[in-house]
Amino acid sequence: MKKVVQLMLISSMIMLPVCLLAQARLSMIGSVLDKNKRPVSAATVNLLQAKDSVLSKVALTGEDGTFQLENIKPGTYRLSVTAVGFAGYLSDSMVITAANPVIRIPAIEIAQAEASQLNAVTVTARKPFVERKIDRTVVNVDALISNAGTNALEVLDKSPGILVDQDGNISMNGKPGVVIFIDDKPTYLSGAELAAYLKSLPSGTLETIEIMTRPPARYDAAGNAGVINIKTKKLKQKGFNGNISPGYTQGVYPKSNNSLNLNFRNNAFNYYLNMGYNYNEGFNDLDIERRYVNDDGTPHSLFSQNSWIRRNSSSGSLRTGVDYTIDKFNSIGLMLSGSKTGNRGTVNNKSYLYNGQGALDSLITADNVDNRDYSRGSATLNFRHKFKQTGRELSADLDYIYNESHADQYYRNASYKADQTVKGRDDLSGIIPSYINIYSFKSDYTQPLAGGVKAEAGIKGSLIETNNIATYNVIINNVTYPDYDKTNHFTYRENINAGYVNFSKDWKRVSLQAGLRAENTIMRGHQLGNAQKPDSSFKRDYVNLFPTFYMSYKLDSASVNQFILSYGKRIQRPNFGNLNPFISPLDKFTFYVGNPFLQPTIAHSVELSHVYKNKITTSLSYEYYDGDINETIELQGHQYYSRPANVGTAEYLSLSVNASFEPASWVTVNWFGLAQYVTFKANLYNNKLDTSGYNVITNFNSQFRLGKGWTAEVLGLFRGDIITTQFVLGDFWTLGGGISKKILKGKGTIKLTLNDLFYTRLNYGLINNLKNAKGRYYNQGDTRLLGINFTWNFGKTFETRKRSNGSAESETQRI
Repeated sequence: MKKVVQLMLISSMIMLPVCLLAQARLSMIGSVLDKNKRPVSAATVNLLQAKDSVLSKVALTGEDGTFQLENIKPGTYRLSVTAVGFAGYLSDSMVITAANPVIRIPAIEIAQAEASQLNAVTVTARKPFVERKIDRTVVNVDALISNAGTNALEVLDKSPGILVDQDGNISMNGKPGVVIFIDDKPTYLSGAELAAYLKSLPSGTLETIEIMTRPPARYDAAGNAGVINIKTKKLKQKGFNGNISPGYTQGVYPKSNNSLNLNFRNNAFNYYLNMGYNYNEGFNDLDIERRYVNDDGTPHSLFSQNSWIRRNSSSGSLRTGVDYTIDKFNSIGLMLSGSKTGNRGTVNNKSYLYNGQGALDSLITADNVDNRDYSRGSATLNFRHKFKQTGRELSADLDYIYNESHADQYYRNASYKADQTVKGRDDLSGIIPSYINIYSFKSDYTQPLAGGVKAEAGIKGSLIETNNIATYNVIINNVTYPDYDKTNHFTYRENINAGYVNFSKDWKRVSLQAGLRAENTIMRGHQLGNAQKPDSSFKRDYVNLFPTFYMSYKLDSASVNQFILSYGKRIQRPNFGNLNPFISPLDKFTFYVGNPFLQPTIAHSVELSHVYKNKITTSLSYEYYDGDINETIELQGHQYYSRPANVGTAEYLSLSVNASFEPASWVTVNWFGLAQYVTFKANLYNNKLDTSGYNVITNFNSQFRLGKGWTAEVLGLFRGDIITTQFVLGDFWTLGGGISKKILKGKGTIKLTLNDLFYTRLNYGLINNLKNAKGRYYNQGDTRLLGINFTWNFGKTFETRKRSNGSAESETQRI
């Protein structure tokens, strides 16, 4: 039955776009200019039915001021145009017939708004869920109803091509090695610390998600799979305004995400504040099975374990700052942010050992406590200078980031014989603090050159210092002994110096962008010894060049069809935790071990995309990883040791489709599909590894505008088996949805959401390529969730007297 449901879900996802393609209607093409005939970008163009002003279509103008409205039914319409800083525009009625499939309208000119007009402009455009640009895909967070009342990690999991596993690890298009930026600044986090930080950011504080598989040269070269840049909200209206968004979610256990955004903008000053609070209770029901065989293949023993894991966490985040426009050429800004997360976890663990004949040999029980606290603070000072020559700009940013984490672990173990008599008892306690200091400076310069060429250049320097301490003690018969095998102290220092140049130019149908980034990396690691282990250290210095290239070609002047070719070289440096040689127990039979000998992975990626009417993007890509860093499992008796290693090479050949359709004026469907062939070749613990297979991922969301402020949404996801080095991650599917209603004269919204309706998001998989053993696991979490969220936009704009220079207001809007 499960396979039948999966097949039906996949078939519907694949056939739906095909059916919708047949319903294409008329299109309208035009442009929006100011009174000086210059293009107006990001203007909202609304197509209204003439008889009742009901909204039929919405488009946003591009950087060249052009817009395109698709799938228009024959009828009588009017065009409405709004843009920040401009007076509104409303056209006369126009009749559209099927005689002309492409309607080209004369350029629309809009005038600058007077100060008294600013209050009267209300922008009601509905942003699309996904927008495609030459070097990135942009996801508008608020466009998805089910994003309400969630956090940043859950928002990523609903974005096209992005998956988040039960441990908070993020993959992009089936590949690990993703680097997360917040407002164009790297987080420098990974693993559990990154997951905890993203969970502390409510979705109500997020504006967009920028997905870049091949980021331009101005971004750090780290991240084989690419970069995800999360942009937070900064309200732009003058005056005091904001929004508040409380939310409550119920699964088996309760959860809550809440946010508050405040903004005050007047003349040259802009003050902003974003606050969030998150509470989460959940569970994991984890089953692990490991089968051991003799050299001749006969059964040797069986290990079976069940862990019931209860977790609760609470987190708060704060982001505040001020921007000041000194004059029409200079502005400065200061931003302070911080977050604090507390995780409390208990694990009830039962492990059974059977002999080769299937008889119970022994039983081990464990009551484990794992409490972790994460704190993060940052300060950013930025400066912007705009030269008198149009297009020239200089910016500089100075950042300081502090991360601190504390883990308190306590493992109480008891072992029994098959007849339930006690064999022994032992307790293990651990205290693990970690401190990270990050200092960063960067400067970027933009210069227009002759012939319409835009040149960019920049430098960046960063210094990361980490200090990791682990103190473990074993308690046997009420006597405490230091555990020198796990007790350790590791310090790490990394300095990266970088510079880049980037050039771009647009012709009528061709756009080119090319860049080169150089990075020098200096690494120093020191493992301090203890009574049984000597000191050890390592150091590494290397320089890498990272070219990027993008070319787009429009087959027609209306941009109905265009091709985009891109290439990029990336690097995946080992995470700080991966280099740490600590032995960290997950339980009595499973340990995590770092690897200070890890080398960076170098990745090459090339992609060819076809974009149809900015609605359907079909991409064919090839990626090659040299020195691929991946998790490996080593077996020593009944104990598993998980450690990262440069396992060899990895290759990905991928075909993906990202599409948006409007089969009716009140329905929008977004669909993403990925088919991928992967190969891994490695020498793993003296065994040759040659693994290959197919990965399939597809998801969709359908949005329905029901009128009178009502909207609804249905979304689904299917992930087939995912092949990696030693692992096969099992397939799953999930279905959810939501409904929302505008209230309080459009200033408030109530949203009701439901995730994983059929409770089918089960995480399970296989562990292969083990000597004389195989493993499998099943992990069920608290994934079926019913949530309610309320959002209220408040405040008002007001008239401000123009400054004597006459342009400070427009410069303030640019911050």
